Amino acid sequence: MGTIKCLASSCWRVLAGPRMTVYTRAACSSGSLRSTQETLTGKYGEDSKLIYDLEDQGGERLSLRYDLTVPFARFLAMNKITHIKRYQIARVYRRENPGRGRYREFYQCDFDIAGHHDPMIPDAECLKIMYEILSELELGGFLIKVNDRRLLSGILSVCGVPDSEFRTACTSIDKLDKIPWDKVRSEMIEEKALRPETVDRIGEYIRLTGGFALMEQLRSDPVISQNALAMEALSDLKLLYRYLEIFGVAEKVTLDLSLARGLDYYTGLIYEAVLLPDQGWTQSSQDATAASDVSLGSVAAGGRYDDLVAMFDVKGRRVPCVGISIGLERIFSIVEKKAQESNKNGRTTETQVLVATAQAMHLEERMELITALWNAGIKAEMLYKRRPKLLTQLQHCERTGIPLVAIIGEQELKDGMVKLRDVATRQEVDVPRENLVAEIRKRAEILQQTHSD
Repeated sequence: MGTIKCLASSCWRVLAGPRMTVYTRAACSSGSLRSTQETLTGKYGEDSKLIYDLEDQGGERLSLRYDLTVPFARFLAMNKITHIKRYQIARVYRRENPGRGRYREFYQCDFDIAGHHDPMIPDAECLKIMYEILSELELGGFLIKVNDRRLLSGILSVCGVPDSEFRTACTSIDKLDKIPWDKVRSEMIEEKALRPETVDRIGEYIRLTGGFALMEQLRSDPVISQNALAMEALSDLKLLYRYLEIFGVAEKVTLDLSLARGLDYYTGLIYEAVLLPDQGWTQSSQDATAASDVSLGSVAAGGRYDDLVAMFDVKGRRVPCVGISIGLERIFSIVEKKAQESNKNGRTTETQVLVATAQAMHLEERMELITALWNAGIKAEMLYKRRPKLLTQLQHCERTGIPLVAIIGEQELKDGMVKLRDVATRQEVDVPRENLVAEIRKRAEILQQTHSD
């Protein structure tokens, strides 16, 4: 079985062109931009591709991935170009032991904005893009959790954590989305050797979640207000929230002080998106902590990494960056699991109708009819057999999810009719040959509306 190379970099370059510029070494005129491009591209490879093998994935799994990647490509293609942006579909490798739905080798889509900009403008657009992608993919309810590395550092500082213990404390805090606070508390005291009173003070803050009201609460907190770094972060978060309101996505964003990812490279804002089982959840309708507790896991994440490029540039030039990563494999895994739990068979084809015959003949007549349907823009197919059995043709439709069968036989050809069969209900109706295209389009539209509902 051959290998399908899907969403190759050249293909994405065409699809995504209206929104973002994929720049090359030759296109970079300044040293700082060249170092940025080399650092980012070197991380993932210039020729990274999404490759799926039919033999490994199977028709149904491949169709699920197709259903997701098409709207994702449509989202990229419909948006505008703004300054220096970069996206990449890339193969990534995970060092630690992966959990459920995660893999040592996986694919993700990265979107980055590089360069000096006024505070929170590119950051807000990244969150807007994350919101649009997850909405376009129609995965269900989701929540975007945000925090700031500076705010977390300030909180730990005022709680009595020395700078040397910042990283070790954060590694425990970041587990709060997986284990309850009492276990995190025990780990910080027993394994990280932090004082119980210090850990309890930390717990009063890092378990807080909310929106604009929480930001104002923290800004007026008599302890946090004494930390300049934390107040700087809260000022930026307030500005970010205002921009998100303008973009119309603030209702899906919540401040989560337990978010502590990317300690090696994130310098400011950090965020991640999680899927929720209840599509009707909003920040105003129930407590965000409860929503996080029942989330289906992170599917996208990112943040600001202003020092990463300088680490790889021989002259140490600093290029501020902010970006997002969409976990494609994680999304595919979740969609496949939902399909299995709902006991629904996914369609493995976009074909609208199969042209069939009731007798072991009429190959040329089938070819004439399918040509007419193709010319009219109908997605049609037929079995590549001269004398196919009708049962075989009907079973093919049931197996692949083709909803309609256009059947011709001696009588239909004589009367100028086509027997149109609904595969799901097995109901048949005789349709005049000249009305067949309109009837198929009408039924396809009804099926599409039913699928959307």
